[in-house]
Amino acid sequence: MRLLRRLRRGQVLLLLVSLGVLVLMMLWKPYALIEGLQRGGLYALIALPMALILGVVGIINLAHGEFMMLGAYFAYWLGVYTGLDPLVAMIPALVAFALLGAATYLLTIRRALKAPELNQLLLTFGVAMVGAEFANLMWTSQPLKPHLSYVYSSMTLGKLRFGAYAFVYTVSAIVLLVLLSLFLRRTRLGRAALAVGQNPRGAKLVGIDINRTYLAIFSLSIALVGAIGAMFLTRNSVFPSAGSPYTMKSFCLIALAGIGNLPSVVWGGFGLGIAEALVLSFRGYGGWADVVFFAVLVAVILGRSYRRQTA
Repeated sequence: MRLLRRLRRGQVLLLLVSLGVLVLMMLWKPYALIEGLQRGGLYALIALPMALILGVVGIINLAHGEFMMLGAYFAYWLGVYTGLDPLVAMIPALVAFALLGAATYLLTIRRALKAPELNQLLLTFGVAMVGAEFANLMWTSQPLKPHLSYVYSSMTLGKLRFGAYAFVYTVSAIVLLVLLSLFLRRTRLGRAALAVGQNPRGAKLVGIDINRTYLAIFSLSIALVGAIGAMFLTRNSVFPSAGSPYTMKSFCLIALAGIGNLPSVVWGGFGLGIAEALVLSFRGYGGWADVVFFAVLVAVILGRSYRRQTA
């Protein structure tokens, strides 16, 4: 009971501190706050499918960003040849990348599940290189971006005028979090995935087909990140190396949040997005923005190590 009360007090304190920081940011750097929420929404949205794979299958997918990049190219290709808007192209991207995810799992990932972690990392890194080189051969390294008038829409809030479209990432991250939470708790496959992620041997003993569960979750994750790639294309250019930074940032968010903690991935994405935007708001210090993710990651890992040593 005491531990529970301490946790609740800690959560309330964290909430109050977060609200205080948001109010301070709104008064001091309102544009940085708005940009940070939009940027953090994109980070969280891309990281959630990786968190799903890591929490259930237990493999760090270093090709995560490359699948997103290929999803963006897929949407661009559909737009050129069929006239589909990237947001509409998310639907065929879901189907196509579910099949691609299943093929990737059956041909590569399944064979490395019992291999040492270094082998798994090298395997997914190889898949990432294949994806990047395939994109380079098919579309060259020239950045591509469709012209979409609605991404330039803006809002006015008091004296503030800012771009409004990028909030689609913020809203989508929250919606995806809710949908994944409902999927994991309310569906048979979701409950099986949770059981497998917590105790594969015990799940097998009660009749859960572990291999099918891994296949379904991996395919779902790749389908989601492929569709997210189509949404990514609406506001960002795509090129063969566009996905790599998001792989590392997704991994950092999961490491900060803890494996399987989907809500913390989202809130961590917002927090780090705001921190990045704050650094970018200072003239001459924009180059330090990318260091924020890794500096916070190192600090959290050191803090957790210190707690374990003193516990």
